[in-house]
Amino acid sequence: MGRVAVIGAGMGAMAAAARLAVAGHRVTVYERTDTYGGALRRRERDGFAFDTGPGLLPLPAVYRDLFVKTGRQPLEDCVELVQTDPSARHLFPDGTRVDLPNASRAGVVAALERSVGRGAGERWGEFLVRGREAWDRTRRPLLEEPLWPNWDVLADREPYPSVPRRRLLRTRRAATLAQVGEWELGDPRLARLLESHALAYGLDPRTAPASAAVLPYMEHAFGVWYVRGGLRELARAVYERCLARRVEFRFGAEAVRVAEKDGRAAGVELADGTLEEADHVVVGVRPDLVAGPHTAAAEGDVAPRPAGGPVPGRLTVLLALRGAREADAVHRTVVHSPDRDAELETLTGAPPAGDRASVVPTVTVLRPDDPALRPDDAHESVVLTATVPAGTDAREAERRAELMLTAAESVLPGLRERLLWHEVRTPADVRRETGTEGVPAPALAGGGAALLRPGNATGLPNLYRAGGWAHPGGGLPHAGMSGALVSGLVVEGPAFRGSV
Repeated sequence: MGRVAVIGAGMGAMAAAARLAVAGHRVTVYERTDTYGGALRRRERDGFAFDTGPGLLPLPAVYRDLFVKTGRQPLEDCVELVQTDPSARHLFPDGTRVDLPNASRAGVVAALERSVGRGAGERWGEFLVRGREAWDRTRRPLLEEPLWPNWDVLADREPYPSVPRRRLLRTRRAATLAQVGEWELGDPRLARLLESHALAYGLDPRTAPASAAVLPYMEHAFGVWYVRGGLRELARAVYERCLARRVEFRFGAEAVRVAEKDGRAAGVELADGTLEEADHVVVGVRPDLVAGPHTAAAEGDVAPRPAGGPVPGRLTVLLALRGAREADAVHRTVVHSPDRDAELETLTGAPPAGDRASVVPTVTVLRPDDPALRPDDAHESVVLTATVPAGTDAREAERRAELMLTAAESVLPGLRERLLWHEVRTPADVRRETGTEGVPAPALAGGGAALLRPGNATGLPNLYRAGGWAHPGGGLPHAGMSGALVSGLVVEGPAFRGSV
């Protein structure tokens, strides 16, 4: 077995490191910052604590598998998982409120029938059946297998079985998520519910392929979970599992280039000029942050070129509140924008910055009932998040944060009076911590490959990619799966065809 250099200590990179160490490799992780976890960060102040990255965990089976494969202690022995119920409350501009049960298709259908109106639940249920078909068609090639060498078949083949729509003697099928909402769901509130799953990843539903229907299907089918103490605890558990498997971490060590020798990856060059030799190199950060042959297509590389242009970021507002959390509060509430079209235009960057900062975005309000996040039961910590255009500066972020606070007042009665202090975290803050301000989306089929990510294998032998900017894309489950795919390719070689 050989030496493996892993660049970055994000969740995908650490998942790869733990699995490779169990396989007998000597693994060293080089992380430019002073901590692990990538986007899974925690902010602590005055007895309050906040997740500043993802706040919920979908598809926990990915991390259960990681812990089973790397040690005797299962995931539930290392962190406390709590299934949130309801999975989300949605507030629509017309005043409609709907609470969606966790991991219950029948419950979701019934809730929509009660709250949205007769026939709404049935239409959503039929949509979920089609979403399941898209999931069944894409689960292996887009989550459990390395990216196919003939990946272009995934670019043009739309896996979502759109309902035929006859109009003016023509039969049309939905090609985008927005068309699915408009043509198949028959109610603007259901369409907004559908589109909110894409917006969370910075995707414009008007251009996102219809296959993005798998995003709400995954949530309804497998549920969403909270990690007691915050999602940062999941990062801690994975880090400690790496240490237990004798993975070495070098913090404050920025890798700037992948070294090449005799036609293969041979190590990493650090910012101080040090060359660290290795038999295999795993790039666990956005590929263009490290120089080397993995940043450009090479002969034999399985690497569709993602669409260029800026990627929307995430604006986060941390709220320290006086007063106890009310008994009927829910963990997650989505407050939908009153102007959907204006919101989508802002994400493209089309309006001037001054105009786009006045558009109320869709806001997610996270209110975990967790004593570990508050000084005592007479206080509450809350996190607001919204997707914002790339390049949102501090002044624009402050204006948007005020709009987010106003939107959150529908969820938090007396918010302004309860507010002790708040902090605004901009995409630039995220960039300083993680190297990128964008929100990587999961890999999706269709759409001309715009949402396929570069493959885990590269055109250079012994060089691999992991994390949200590589196959199978962003999101905690997908990052974890990238680690499994990389370890399989290193251990079994190019013949490796899947993790299950």
